[in-house]
Amino acid sequence: MQVINRQIGDYIIRRCELSDLIPVMEINLKTLPEHYSDYFYESLLAEMPEAFLVAEDHGKLVGYIMCKTEYGFSNFKKLGFVKKGHVVSVAVLEEYRKKGLGSAIVEESIKGVKERRCDELYLEVRCSNNDAVRLYEKLGFFIKQRHKAYYRDGEDAFLMAIEFTY
Repeated sequence: MQVINRQIGDYIIRRCELSDLIPVMEINLKTLPEHYSDYFYESLLAEMPEAFLVAEDHGKLVGYIMCKTEYGFSNFKKLGFVKKGHVVSVAVLEEYRKKGLGSAIVEESIKGVKERRCDELYLEVRCSNNDAVRLYEKLGFFIKQRHKAYYRDGEDAFLMAIEFTY
């Protein structure tokens, strides 16, 4: 059963289904240098379906976001141990960018993470990805740290996070 979260013109944002994983992996291969095993995608879908979402254009998947839940030290509170959501991967096919899909899938995944009562949500983003950094800042994320040589190619990453209050 499809759970549609939002409609933007002809595009829909909905929960990912098991049958969507191959197209999600294809989007990942086309857009990002970081890749994951089939099992990893399946495990994240099983763990947190509220925040594993896809963007669809007339039946074609054009973007996705996948998150997981973790427990660890807060990015906001000193000595705080919290339940955190982690954006593992987010991508939109290049020809579908600048249409509001990236914002929409991140916003909808935030709602999914909040359904799980996480205290915060964080992600890593390439320091050179100015468009993504601006998007996350617009959605309320703050740059909390810089991880040196975080990516396999040696590029640094910003750790960005947003805190939730209930």
